[in-house]
Amino acid sequence: MKMSRDQLLEAVRSQMPVKRWNHTAGVMQSAVELAGQYGVDPVKADLAALLHDVAKYWPTDKMERIIREQGLPSVLLQHDKALWHAPVGAYVAEHEYGVTDMEVLDAIRYHTSGRERMTKLDKVVCLADYIELGRDFPGVDRIRELAKRSLEEALIAGFDSTISFLLSKRARIFPTTLQARNSLIEEVDSRQQ
Repeated sequence: MKMSRDQLLEAVRSQMPVKRWNHTAGVMQSAVELAGQYGVDPVKADLAALLHDVAKYWPTDKMERIIREQGLPSVLLQHDKALWHAPVGAYVAEHEYGVTDMEVLDAIRYHTSGRERMTKLDKVVCLADYIELGRDFPGVDRIRELAKRSLEEALIAGFDSTISFLLSKRARIFPTTLQARNSLIEEVDSRQQ
């Protein structure tokens, strides 16, 4: 069932605390701004940003059930539960909210982990999630500055920040995140040759 934007706004807002809704609204604003700057469809960026955290506050057992029953990558279950909401959110966007645009679904699916050869829409949504104005973590201002010049350089800095944080906690790093970072570095390096 395809939903109107107003219906989607209400459906998403009702599934999260006010603070997370404010974050989502900030990601939507940042995604539309980045889309305009980097030649990405702002309607797609807005939709993916709106839905990026739709499953964030779902019980982990419900997310695990969807991962198992819907054949989502089982490797997720071996890593931090904080990663689960992205692929589950893409599944929900498609099957409960009627989103059929694979580019939008992929941007939702990979907004947390990134992936090799990210599309411009993937990059915009992932970066918007890092830099929306409500975010406050060491290095966020540097990432915001880099975002004015390069999606790729800003995302590399974002992934570096995430990886450093995970290393400091002696946490496992999702392989796709490392692949995304390496792919972005290759992309930047190939442009500079």
